[in-house]
Amino acid sequence: MNWHPLTSAEQLENVIEESKSAPVVIFKHSTTCSISATAKSRLERQWEKAGVEHVKPYYLDLLRYRPVSNEIAEVLQVRHESPQLLLVQDGVCTYNASHLGINLDALKKKVTA
Repeated sequence: MNWHPLTSAEQLENVIEESKSAPVVIFKHSTTCSISATAKSRLERQWEKAGVEHVKPYYLDLLRYRPVSNEIAEVLQVRHESPQLLLVQDGVCTYNASHLGINLDALKKKVTA
């Protein structure tokens, strides 16, 4: 799995625009939370076999970039949670899961080709 860091509101605009041609996921991670670490580890272990290799994964460090997380919540109209996995397609969040409810099989079912 090749994470792409998400570090600014300007970059978020580009990611949302990118989602109009290919699906992307944003993983919001708290580096001090054990549940977040567990969710991130599960994602990384399961990614290759999940059949979502065409979905570009973005990683947001919540502690360093909290304003970006707030912008995500506002722009995509989702409640902030941590950890949180968001699938963005055509500029819209189509899958939103948090904590240990993050599930790549469920995400895959939401991905449009």
